[in-house]
Amino acid sequence: MAKSTVELSRPANPTLKKPSFPKKRTTMSVFCLYSPKLSIFLLALCVSLFTLYHIQSLHARTTSSPPWSFVHQWERFTNCTQEHGSMAEKLRQSVTFLPLKDLRYADKARQGHTWFMSSTYDTREEGGVQYQQFPSESSKRRLLCLKGKETHDGSWNSYALAWPEALPFNATLLKGLTFVSYNHYDYDNIWHGLSAMVPFVAWHIRNGCESPSRWILYHWGELRFEMGPWLRTLTGATFGGAPYTESFEGVNDGQPLCFEKAVVMRHNEGGMSRDRRTETYDLMRCKARMYCNVSLEGRIPEVNKQGLPVIGMTLFMRTGSRSFTNESAVIGIFEKECAKVDGCRLMVAYSNNLTFCEQVKMMSLTDILVSTHGAQLTNMFLMDKNSSVMEFFPKGWLKVAGVGQYVYHWIASWSGMRHQGAWRDLNGDECPYAEDDRRCMSIYKNGKVGFNETYFSEWARDVLNEVKIRKLEEAASKTIASTSACSCG
Repeated sequence: MAKSTVELSRPANPTLKKPSFPKKRTTMSVFCLYSPKLSIFLLALCVSLFTLYHIQSLHARTTSSPPWSFVHQWERFTNCTQEHGSMAEKLRQSVTFLPLKDLRYADKARQGHTWFMSSTYDTREEGGVQYQQFPSESSKRRLLCLKGKETHDGSWNSYALAWPEALPFNATLLKGLTFVSYNHYDYDNIWHGLSAMVPFVAWHIRNGCESPSRWILYHWGELRFEMGPWLRTLTGATFGGAPYTESFEGVNDGQPLCFEKAVVMRHNEGGMSRDRRTETYDLMRCKARMYCNVSLEGRIPEVNKQGLPVIGMTLFMRTGSRSFTNESAVIGIFEKECAKVDGCRLMVAYSNNLTFCEQVKMMSLTDILVSTHGAQLTNMFLMDKNSSVMEFFPKGWLKVAGVGQYVYHWIASWSGMRHQGAWRDLNGDECPYAEDDRRCMSIYKNGKVGFNETYFSEWARDVLNEVKIRKLEEAASKTIASTSACSCG
């Protein structure tokens, strides 16, 4: 800051001087009144006085506040509580139930748009299953609620999302984890049932091995109350306890059930990578063998008297539709070829008279599975990995059966097996329509399978030789199936 100076006046004529004593120059600096130290002192003083004043005022108000101030605060609290209750009531009234089966998309299920819970979207990790979880960020932390017990028309069953603090009127909240399964087919056929179960096993592996408290089963939005015996046993073995299927017993048609935690699957195995599928089938194979007290070490340690690895060849026969027209002739062909290979052991079994554990035991002893197309081939994943499958079809399937005829090619690939091809019969019942007319499938679907001795013999010989070489190589390297597949997570 510039200095300001005040001085005495001088004579007007500088040449006329009177002798005198010099006078003192009086100067006063404004700067001395605005020094930094003084400013800080004054500021601190003001702050201190301000603080002391407010402390005194607060004390005075506290000690002399009238009794009605507490009542006022209580009224404010009560009003806030009432407003919160009113908001919860509004949220409860706003819960809207929609049809589980959206008829607008009835003809678009195969185009990637599901008609089951059509207003919600799936979550999917890279290579993982497509699923919905409630509550979650995508559901805005809302719970899943279901209503209706219809078993013939899924459009009469409904669903809604609700916040835990504002569940629908008369709703029952079920604790624990609930698995909600949508299956386009059914839960009795072991292939269709397994396809619906696999995504839940995959989710289970990736989510801390959490197991469900209950299952809710839907087919086209219609409730189903039980799994087939084979699927039920496999489910229990995999998740560590017999599955409980919610029956909605004691629940009125209009009474909602809400779930503390729910996982919904509606696309079966769709979208899963091969590695994820293999991981899932490995766990189910291992769990099934543990449940049935079957060795986890695999087939390699088993040898015959000559020290050669035993090759298990199993003819898994059907009765009725898609059975062999002359099964004794077919058995004779494979029996003859098996006898030519040291260590080959032929087994013949029927799919309709074995328990689940008998099937697990049989598959653990099988290196080559021979069977006509049918659900019994689903058991192939219970064999050791790298085992072989030989499949046979009735007439007409190639042109009119659609992609469904390749499901056992797929499961072989997903579970680590070797599908060795398929033989298709050219003889059978005639169709009155063009050979590629889909109406012919009603005739061909349950047809029987003939045989070609020359082809069957050469095919069996080739597969047996391939398996023999593989097992000798595995025995030489002392490769033993790993039991780590039973560890989840």
